[in-house]
Amino acid sequence: MSLAEEIKAKAIELGFDLVGITDAAPIDNKQYTLLTDWLALGYAGRMDYMRENFDKRTNPAKLLTNAQSVICLGLNYTPPKIQKQQPESTGPMGRVANYAQYEDYHLFIKKQLHTLIDFISSAAGQNHKFKICVDSAPLAERALAVRSGLGFIGKNHMLINPTLGPQIFLGEIITSLKLQNDEPITDSCRSCNKCIKACPTGALRVDGQLDVNKCISYLTIEYKGQILPDLAEKTGDRLFGCDECFLACPYQDNAPVCKNKRFKFYNNKAKLDLNRILNLTEADFDAEFADSPIKRAGLNGLKRNAKICLKNAGC
Repeated sequence: MSLAEEIKAKAIELGFDLVGITDAAPIDNKQYTLLTDWLALGYAGRMDYMRENFDKRTNPAKLLTNAQSVICLGLNYTPPKIQKQQPESTGPMGRVANYAQYEDYHLFIKKQLHTLIDFISSAAGQNHKFKICVDSAPLAERALAVRSGLGFIGKNHMLINPTLGPQIFLGEIITSLKLQNDEPITDSCRSCNKCIKACPTGALRVDGQLDVNKCISYLTIEYKGQILPDLAEKTGDRLFGCDECFLACPYQDNAPVCKNKRFKFYNNKAKLDLNRILNLTEADFDAEFADSPIKRAGLNGLKRNAKICLKNAGC
């Protein structure tokens, strides 16, 4: 068994669903152009961090001296189909995106990647360098995931694996090790436009661009200002995030549920009591969401979203 094969076997043992390897070359011209056009058109909203470290974002070799390979990993987070009943509430509830019903994936995946690095170091020797990237690092991870054979980028702008669908967390290890590359898969959305039609606000444009200024996930999580009335109305009862473009995807229809039992799933976070959210203190918020992606919105952002949901419910 080659070192690359050993790494893949260990990654699966650690609970990852997908693993592929590519070189540390810059992303291809098509993906580079798509990213630069997206930024130039202002479709990144106020996510200024997407404009920072652009040379590193598009070239993994800029993140690690003597980088040779990138190990790309995917973790399926499709939630259980049968969930335990939510706790009873006397008031209206707000929906939470599927990914935020798990523990914070950044911390979980980083821990698993550190374990994988320990394994690789033992197998290949200690004189190699590694850098872990999980979402927050400046890296065009979807483009690299495509190049390593994990899937393709769909019209919903997410990585889609033909077997697992679009609900996949990504993580990468950039390394000075030279490993055998995998080949991209040949698949695409073809003529399907279900995700575009399902988007409540038109954030998924018919020209193929994603305008995050209209995206409910961006607005309820990243955006810190007041949401425009017409967009707030279309938010409905979505308290944190939006899954519509995932759920509309045909590849999601038969996707298996998350099989990693070590990845904590909270079956009481699918919906949250809106009035209770409005009464949370900072201490309450920190305690309840310490290990949750929901903390990303902050207490003020979550309360803003709760007020919008209540208004949309006529409360």
